[in-house]
Amino acid sequence: MHAVVIGAGIAGLATAALLGREGYEVTVVDSLDEVGGRAGSFEEAGFRWDTGPSWYLMPEAFDHFFALCGTSTEAELDLVDLSPAYRVFHGDAPVDVHSGTEEVTALFESLEPGAGEKVREYLAQASDTYDMALKHFLYTTFSAPLNLVHRDIRTRISRLMALLTVNLKQYVGRTFSDARLRQILSYPAVFLSSEPAAAPALYSLMSHTDLVEGVRYPQGGFAAVVQAIYRQAQKFGATFRLGEEVTSIKVANRKVTGVRTNKGAIHADIVVSAADVHHTETQLLPPQLRTYPERYWGRRNPGLGTVLILAGVKGELPELAHHTLLFSQDWDPDFRAVYSGPEPSRPLGASESIYVSKTSATDPNVAPAGHENLFILVPVPAAEAPGFGNAYHAEESERVAAIADAALNHIAATAGVPDLVDRVVVKRTLGPADFAERYHAWSAGSIGPAHTLRQSAFLRGRNASRKVDGLFYAGATSVPGVGVPMCLISAENIIKRLRGDKSAGPLVR
Repeated sequence: MHAVVIGAGIAGLATAALLGREGYEVTVVDSLDEVGGRAGSFEEAGFRWDTGPSWYLMPEAFDHFFALCGTSTEAELDLVDLSPAYRVFHGDAPVDVHSGTEEVTALFESLEPGAGEKVREYLAQASDTYDMALKHFLYTTFSAPLNLVHRDIRTRISRLMALLTVNLKQYVGRTFSDARLRQILSYPAVFLSSEPAAAPALYSLMSHTDLVEGVRYPQGGFAAVVQAIYRQAQKFGATFRLGEEVTSIKVANRKVTGVRTNKGAIHADIVVSAADVHHTETQLLPPQLRTYPERYWGRRNPGLGTVLILAGVKGELPELAHHTLLFSQDWDPDFRAVYSGPEPSRPLGASESIYVSKTSATDPNVAPAGHENLFILVPVPAAEAPGFGNAYHAEESERVAAIADAALNHIAATAGVPDLVDRVVVKRTLGPADFAERYHAWSAGSIGPAHTLRQSAFLRGRNASRKVDGLFYAGATSVPGVGVPMCLISAENIIKRLRGDKSAGPLVR
């Protein structure tokens, strides 16, 4: 049996590895000349930046994937525990967040008397919900409705329903008064391409990942993660055709027969698209064979777009941690600017709550001696309008340039580094149009469709076409959702679909 995988990002690589393990002959096709997809890497003048994921969370997903491949995380990656896990600026006041229930309890109590015991209870419930998600809602194709009435779910149904009927902003706000604490507990909604007011409170489970389990960094960055997964695909015999664009999926009698590329045709018994689902459905299939036609997408939320700034800076920056979150004291205008259209207080249409990764704090190989590398993520609306950056194009748009300059000045003022801009020796950018061009990202979204109530679990879609036998979907734009761990799980769910495995838990080796 021959399988073609479209896309050599995290999901495509993981799918290729697991299909090869199952005995398939696998060909992976990607329009880019390198593997990694949105988990990309960029180098210039001795600096290296990850241009996509940067938080190593949910270690269970990595451990399970590598175990399925006959190896281990320890054998494949060099992980470093981060302490602090991250730094938060609320206005210009920094707060260091250390992982662990006791550490978080002490921090919350110091910032809001009485909040310590409240967060202890909050995290206990988050951990229980997280465990439930792993057992029943992530490693599943939702092919067996009876799985949803499992005893674990029935005994928690009241709490689960309560978490689905309020949003994360409301849920956190009912318990905590201090704005900093509210932001620490609700910012993970952005990891889900959503906002606290739109993400169900069920996603409070995300606090288990950063506040309880902790945050790690793989030496070499996520480029090292990509290479580790790539090695597994190669080990199981996958063939890679890079720099080759899939132009259509070939179908006969509603059964997939392969793909056509800009360089010819490839036969396949099954096709797994780890490319953007919108692109797959609306560009690679004829209208009569689309499970998700264009009208379907008019009812969906594409999530957020981003402007990324890759800055090489001379001298040290102790004011910034490995992960730093700069939050506006009132961040509601930030979310309105990104999700609700023009916001008078945000004339560039970009959030002033931004994320900075300084991997040179942990990794000695990402910047020349005496320098730091900064990866800066600025949320913007999911639309091509802001234009291109200059990382992959000769010129950046005026708007992307303005957003990048504003972000650097904002970091300088907030973190107390007045000469930051003058110390920048390399500056490259990516705009939303880069995501649309390089990754065929729907509506130029950078992460994937938002995790709202209507776009979570089985409501997010399915990983198999209803119209074409043998066509499957993996990756952040499919189920179970966005993020590297979800992409790994989506690959495993392809195998479950092929096996007819309707269980709700991880595969047994």
